[in-house]
Amino acid sequence: MLVFLDFEASSLGKKSFPVEVAWVFEDGTSRSHLIRPAPDWQDWSMKAEHIHGLTRRRLHAEGTPVAEVAREMMETLEGHALYASAPSWDGKWLSVLLRAGGLPRHALRLAKSDDVFLAHARSIMDETFTRREIAAFVTEMIEQTEPAQPVHRALADATLEHTRWLAIREAAVKAVEARRQAAP
Repeated sequence: MLVFLDFEASSLGKKSFPVEVAWVFEDGTSRSHLIRPAPDWQDWSMKAEHIHGLTRRRLHAEGTPVAEVAREMMETLEGHALYASAPSWDGKWLSVLLRAGGLPRHALRLAKSDDVFLAHARSIMDETFTRREIAAFVTEMIEQTEPAQPVHRALADATLEHTRWLAIREAAVKAVEARRQAAP
């Protein structure tokens, strides 16, 4: 099953760490965790805090311990196709989380959401549209679903990717139907 995943982090620095994670399965089932920082996680950016609104105090008070989050992610997500809007960043934080939880840092792997959007659009549109038209269609759909005011919270961002995937699939079916009806 497809899973859309997102992290929020302490900063964009080299020693940054995950502060929140969420995932949404293709069936809409979702899960979210604030993450209690491991003792050696010290990197913190006030700019990042301002963007996502999560304070160190809140993470210590309400966050789930790293090992619990890592274990749940392995139990729940292993064997599924995982996608993120920014897999290089989210993959970094996933590795940091898994390692801190005592698990192999590459036990779960992320691919780029845009790739699954394009693959699903192609599976629907390939016989009716050119590859170039399909790529432009997907790019336009991503732009159309961009929120006016980004939330910068893990569940909202993972849900956005899931919503895009559904919208692209639905619009692709309609585009194929419209083109077939317009054909002589």
